[in-house]
Amino acid sequence: MKIKNLIKKYIKEPSIQIRALVSFSFVAAAIMLLIGVTLYGRFATRSKQMITQTSEQLLGQVASNLEDYLLSMRRISDAMYYDVIKDKDLAKNSLSTEINLLYEVNKDNLVGIALYDKDGKLITASPVMNEKENLDVTLQSWYTDAMQELENFHFSTPHVQNLFYDSSYKYSWVISLSRAVNLTDNGVPVMGVLLVDMDYLTIENMLNRINSETTEQYVYLCSGNGDIIFHPRQMQIMSGIITENNILEASYDDGIHEERFNGEKRTVIVNTVSYTGWKLINVIPAKTYSMGLLNMRLFAVMTILTAFLALLVVNRLVARGITRPIVKLNDSIKDVENGNLQPEVYIGGSYEIRHLGRTLKTNFEEIDKLMKTTVRQQEEKRKSELDALQSQINPHFLYNTLDSIVWMIEGEKNDEAVFMVTQLASLFRVSLSRGKTIISIEDEVKHARNYMNIQKVRYKNEFTVEFDIDKKINNYCTVKLIIQPILENAIYYGVEGMDGEGEINVRGYMKDEDIYLEVEDNGIGIPKEQIELIMKQDEKAKKRGSGVGIANVDKRIKLRFGDEYGIRIYSEPDEGTRVVMRIPAIEYNEHNQKLLEEGTDVREILSSRQVSEDNSMIKKENESGDGK
Repeated sequence: MKIKNLIKKYIKEPSIQIRALVSFSFVAAAIMLLIGVTLYGRFATRSKQMITQTSEQLLGQVASNLEDYLLSMRRISDAMYYDVIKDKDLAKNSLSTEINLLYEVNKDNLVGIALYDKDGKLITASPVMNEKENLDVTLQSWYTDAMQELENFHFSTPHVQNLFYDSSYKYSWVISLSRAVNLTDNGVPVMGVLLVDMDYLTIENMLNRINSETTEQYVYLCSGNGDIIFHPRQMQIMSGIITENNILEASYDDGIHEERFNGEKRTVIVNTVSYTGWKLINVIPAKTYSMGLLNMRLFAVMTILTAFLALLVVNRLVARGITRPIVKLNDSIKDVENGNLQPEVYIGGSYEIRHLGRTLKTNFEEIDKLMKTTVRQQEEKRKSELDALQSQINPHFLYNTLDSIVWMIEGEKNDEAVFMVTQLASLFRVSLSRGKTIISIEDEVKHARNYMNIQKVRYKNEFTVEFDIDKKINNYCTVKLIIQPILENAIYYGVEGMDGEGEINVRGYMKDEDIYLEVEDNGIGIPKEQIELIMKQDEKAKKRGSGVGIANVDKRIKLRFGDEYGIRIYSEPDEGTRVVMRIPAIEYNEHNQKLLEEGTDVREILSSRQVSEDNSMIKKENESGDGK
């Protein structure tokens, strides 16, 4: 249990030695990790580049071999056309001998050679086989392509040879090379089509050899339109078991491309085969790169862990040597926390630590004197500021009130003057409050009512005043004279001189353990920039009367209760103004009033109140339990 508590203590309040050890270790680990990640990243990038370059070179070699093979097929077609067909008259010469000889020389790569006239009638073929009945070659794509583009060679996609009967029933897969040729029949030039059926097995074997040398990556061949000519997984594709991105990849330009297909990132290398427009495509899944890096990754992790453990030991020794004198110095002055300002200070270690120890020992002797002096001066300053701010209110208020009374006496309004003097007397009883600056909210509201009764008489009831004060807050503390200056501003800057009847509402309520006092009018409002000047007590702010109303009240609230309390102004031109005063909810009694007058921190008062409430609740619960 003690070990567990010790661990918790070290986690919550780590010593300087632990901090130094953790800092050194963290920096070392971060540097090693950064170096490791950087080197691994560069190695991985270089490895990917090497794999891609090797695959690109291999694909280029395959494309070259395939082009050589297709070129040999073109040469066979050229030899048949230029050496056998072009100078012969079909009515006078037979082509069988030459075409058979040409086939025999190249039969390893050929399935057959055939020549058709413009009507699709077979002229000659090798090897000699029986043509299928009811066969119309003019409807087949290799024939129509050749007749539509006379000057071009045309390569078909793989298909089963379907022109002749095979006595062995061994129908071969072929790729047809067709071209339009000029024939001479009895001296008359006619058009025909020369067909060379290449053995698809040659291309298949060529590409199978490449795919057998790789694991995850593979090479496939498709036409320029995306029709697959060869694929190592062609049967699965035809069966719908898997899919290939051949349509999109056939549209790629030659080179290296990055793509995501079926949720997997992969690299695609494209090489166009000459003469045909075919696309030779090498697909390299992203996991191909990572497979070769597994051992490198393990090696890097083990190296970093080993280096980190070694540095951890070194850091432990270094941190201990540096921090030991500081720890001893800290231990020697812990008595200061208990109020002892003259502890036995440790003086040892390096020059800096010894100098620090001597300095602390000297300074501790002066701190106690300075603290007492500072506390006394701050309290005197606080009291002086409150008295000065309070005195700013009284002359201004007295001037306005007496001015109103004089005005009524001159107008021979004796009853109203008597009323105002009575109200003024009542108002001064609250205002004086036997020199107290903290009064109850009930007295503060009474003071505000007296003030507004005087002002309503003076202004001939040009405005109405409504007080909506929750009775629950009457017996709570407030700074004296905070509502009256706001009401004064509401009259002078809000409703005075309005075309319609002015309305002023005073509200008081408790919310979230705080008390809010609001004064709202329907007057001309205050521009945003003017609000900022008022709250800063700037000289540019327009002033009447004392000129210190709102800023004065805000400062007095903050001085007494803290900066989290004070005034907020909400106003828009022609929309009226709402001034909200926030003060803490402290019950008004002799004890709390004395504490606030003496400048006791509000948080201490609120804390003691919470403890008292908790004790009362516990007591009630216990009494309730005993009763049961």
